[in-house]
Amino acid sequence: MEVVTENPVRRDLSRLADRDLSTLLLIRHFEYKLLELFGRGELSGTTHTCLGQEYVPVALRPLIGERDFVFSNHRGHGHYLARYDDPHGLLAEIMSRQGAICGGVGGSQHILRDRYLSTGVQGQSLPVAAGVAQHLKRTEPGALACAYIGDGTWGEGAVYEALNMAALWRLPLLVVVENNGIAQSTRTVDQLAGTIGDRARAFGIRHHRTEEFHPTAIAAELSPLVEQVRSAGRPLVAEFVTHRVGPHSKGDDSRSAGEIAAARDGDWYARYAAAFPEHVAEWDARMRAYVDQVVAEVAARPLTDWAG
Repeated sequence: MEVVTENPVRRDLSRLADRDLSTLLLIRHFEYKLLELFGRGELSGTTHTCLGQEYVPVALRPLIGERDFVFSNHRGHGHYLARYDDPHGLLAEIMSRQGAICGGVGGSQHILRDRYLSTGVQGQSLPVAAGVAQHLKRTEPGALACAYIGDGTWGEGAVYEALNMAALWRLPLLVVVENNGIAQSTRTVDQLAGTIGDRARAFGIRHHRTEEFHPTAIAAELSPLVEQVRSAGRPLVAEFVTHRVGPHSKGDDSRSAGEIAAARDGDWYARYAAAFPEHVAEWDARMRAYVDQVVAEVAARPLTDWAG
């Protein structure tokens, strides 16, 4: 049986690399802008932001290569932007404008590009990722399938079927759990018995839990574990204890004022801004202006043929 490994919260923040900070702030201001656009009635359908969780895909970026498949979810804008740095294409998709990734058909939740896929159906991606991992094991040794899920997704039976197959067949499957403590409007402690680690270990699958939020430190601690996923076909459940700063989707936040305040207190942005105010302020202004430019340029494009 695998032994859980944990990493405590770092108290000594080191300065972020410019590339990491710029991507973090790109994602954050992109998400803020989506909420603004939705409030003005300029978006179709729904949208779910990853405010507070931006650092997870940024930390995993150096560990996930072009040959790897990434399976995202309904809260996946940050996953896409960390992989492709393509805010124009993503916003065009969400706004159904020319240049959209999927012609404006997929919207906010359903994206397909190369080896990146997202879905709004909870738990749906994990068995698909297991199947892809089996294919990669046979045809492209060294590549892996990475699936992002949340704590609420552990209520879906498909998760356990996929974990069972991954363990039995020794699949190169990386399961990234963004545990923000709430499943839509239900606290995790009210809907999840036991722990995610215990559930992973029941299948003999390694589990690594971290409260770290510095991308470089996260990449360092996960790198040897991810390498074993690739080289030995040893599935890994990597659990990130994180915070959902924004609402579930637009304005539907059922948390108490105290719970929202606690999430904001734990936000990586507030901690970095306090530790490195000048560095964060410089890049914050730069990325805010860049996102404004992206929105202006994309909004001026014609609608896609599908939307028009």
